[in-house]
Amino acid sequence: MSAAPYPPAGSKIHFIGICGTAMAALAAMMKESGYAITGSDANVYPPMSTMLETLGIAVKSPFSARNLEPRPDLVIVGNAMSRGNPEVEETLDMGIAYESMAEAVKRTCLMDRRSLVVAGTHGKTTTSFMLAWILEVAGESDPQFRPGFFIGGMPENFPVGFRAQPEPGGFFVIEGDEYDTAFFDKGPKFLHYQPRTLLLTSVEFDHADIYADLDAVKVAFRRLVNLVPASGVIVAADTAAVSDVLAKAYCPVQRYGTSVACHWRAEHIETYEDWTRFEVFRGKDRFMRVDLKAAGEHNVMNAVGAIAMASHLGVPERLIRQGLGTFKGVKRRMEIRGEKNGIIVVDDFAHHPTAVRATIKGVRKRFPGKKIWAILEPRSNTLRRRTFESELTDALAEADRVTLAAVYHAESIPENERLETGRVVTRLLREGLQAAAFNTVPEIVANTVANAKKGDVLLVMSNGGFEGIHQKLLDRLP
Repeated sequence: MSAAPYPPAGSKIHFIGICGTAMAALAAMMKESGYAITGSDANVYPPMSTMLETLGIAVKSPFSARNLEPRPDLVIVGNAMSRGNPEVEETLDMGIAYESMAEAVKRTCLMDRRSLVVAGTHGKTTTSFMLAWILEVAGESDPQFRPGFFIGGMPENFPVGFRAQPEPGGFFVIEGDEYDTAFFDKGPKFLHYQPRTLLLTSVEFDHADIYADLDAVKVAFRRLVNLVPASGVIVAADTAAVSDVLAKAYCPVQRYGTSVACHWRAEHIETYEDWTRFEVFRGKDRFMRVDLKAAGEHNVMNAVGAIAMASHLGVPERLIRQGLGTFKGVKRRMEIRGEKNGIIVVDDFAHHPTAVRATIKGVRKRFPGKKIWAILEPRSNTLRRRTFESELTDALAEADRVTLAAVYHAESIPENERLETGRVVTRLLREGLQAAAFNTVPEIVANTVANAKKGDVLLVMSNGGFEGIHQKLLDRLP
């Protein structure tokens, strides 16, 4: 792993696995800083592939040792890469300097900055963008608030999900991922991010491929909490699991939720078709009313966390309200991809039973009275396993009709550990829901087109490209 001084601008840096959301963002940011960027990946699909193409970064596929010609000055290795990858092997054989994405972010973005880490099993991407946008709005009045940021998603308010912060001491909002860092660094990425201030949205059992159970997840978050200095602060959701990981925090902690015991809480939540109104209290005092262009109580909690953090950072109340009032959301978070003859296609990144449930409930509130289809690709390392089979079934039962795709790369999961989609369908049918499982995307499209009616909402959930099913549905719907 590279520990030498960072290569100067103009040096060639190669990314192995460049189309991951965070890897693509870092590659783009480093190109803007003057580096010559090359990259490769096996799975190339929008929106990241489109962003890289727009920035003039060619993506080579498949992986090959030839992709490292001419020899780069530094290789950044994505966390999905492992020994046996031809470019990993070439890097090691040639003695080329290499490091993880998380370490590269630390060394290029976070040194001498005030790192604002947003972490949690769920909600961290949206909450990170909310906080960044509030600071951006505040920065129009006071430049000290204008943030740098590095967030794993595609925002509606910003052109891209990243921006360097050139001023030493400036704010830098970063999404803290609990997944492991690289094949040579099995700790969570967020341990590299030097949190001065931490916003913790949730702690649940996730990533069953690398964490044995909830206790193992808690250990990782405790290590993160232990990095926040006594002069910092932790803003944290009001859940039992979060309380467990905060027990030995060395800095002040502010809790947020709906309980009167919280430092920050949401009350009087009113949901309309495409926006939500609620009031925020700080202790016993009413702090503000918020009109948020997003549906679902999970987004209310995301907003309250961002409000608490922004207030701690000194952002005036009116600018916090203005920021949230103009927040447009994040692509692939209940994003409407199109409508055809009264049938709406919605895209969401949900890839954990808790997120699936929250998304379905949010969509139902956004489109009251409409029939909700849940079309799910079990693609994440969590959903591909049977660990959460019961919880996933319960979550999908919030929909009116369920369509399951085949488990993504099922052959890589031992059969006795693999999610059994047929068993999920059988239980849903037993509970009176319409449900089916299909092996291919064309089968899903054909079945959906044949059965969808005017007024239906087709909620497509996957943390991958799902073979472009959203557009295929829109193209085929009558």
